[in-house]
Amino acid sequence: MQMFGSDNYSPVHPKVLEELARVNVGHVVAYGDDAFTAEAKEILHQYLGDKCDILFTFNGTGANVVCLSGLLKPWQSVICTKDAHINTDEGGAPERIAAAKLIPLEGKDGKLTPEMIEPYLGKLGNEHAAQPHVISISNVTELGTVYSPDEIRALCDFAHEHGLVVHCDGARLANAAASLGVSLKALTADAGLDALSLGGTKNGLMGAEAAVFFGQSQPFTRFLIRKQSAQLASKMRYIAAQFIALYQDDTWLACARHANEMNAKLVAGLRENGHEIVHSPDANEVFCVMTPDLFKKLNKEFHFYVWDEENDVVRLVCSWDTEPELVERFLTQLKG
Repeated sequence: MQMFGSDNYSPVHPKVLEELARVNVGHVVAYGDDAFTAEAKEILHQYLGDKCDILFTFNGTGANVVCLSGLLKPWQSVICTKDAHINTDEGGAPERIAAAKLIPLEGKDGKLTPEMIEPYLGKLGNEHAAQPHVISISNVTELGTVYSPDEIRALCDFAHEHGLVVHCDGARLANAAASLGVSLKALTADAGLDALSLGGTKNGLMGAEAAVFFGQSQPFTRFLIRKQSAQLASKMRYIAAQFIALYQDDTWLACARHANEMNAKLVAGLRENGHEIVHSPDANEVFCVMTPDLFKKLNKEFHFYVWDEENDVVRLVCSWDTEPELVERFLTQLKG
């Protein structure tokens, strides 16, 4: 059974399972001091640039916690949108584990701009206020929109000019790159990002993400933070192997493109049937208005979520394995 509930619902890509079997031979040094982990990092450096530290983690929450912990001092805070995953869907992990005070802003279509952030910089130098230091964005955003390289560069330039840094929650970064037709490096290192939570689980991996730090290297400090955040895998080869499988060729891009293409097909059908699309469906998620009765009818077979109950907005997500037939069947039932 395939669903539109989340790209987390999808199975593991066959290439990932094959790679896991390949590395599952003999004894290998633990905690990342092995050839497979080195291979995975070397491959990722080709996409992200040489000047970054890559720390593999178990999940996206862990990657976000490690990134924020590595960027913050105890008196500093994080500016994000109110819809940001770190603000709404991580059970307070950034606050509890990273000890991060979050300053959630309204945003526009899930995005932040320098103009939105500037009024909050008045807290800088005020000893009674947490000092803004990290601007955290999501790409793809929680509303399905995508930041362009120019938008990220504008935020990074603004942040650095004021002594701040920028973190990106890239749980769906592959979908953003596929949507824009740009490289991962264009959305990260080249745009001036300071830290990245690099996703994988939503794009075909079993369970593997990475905390990536750009610029000045402080690997030992960051390694300690990962350990204290309970994100250091002893059998690291099995996390590394997943990234090898996804990134040693263009599998990551093929998966993301397919998910985006299925979403575009879904969007076209929804619009054809008169359904209002709430946010720009830039990647593999669509938010649309749907009556409660129609939602209940379709949800029995296709399983997706109400996003905004007050305004009858639902969310549908396409995955690397979403079949065209599933989209066609959904649109057929939508009509009648």
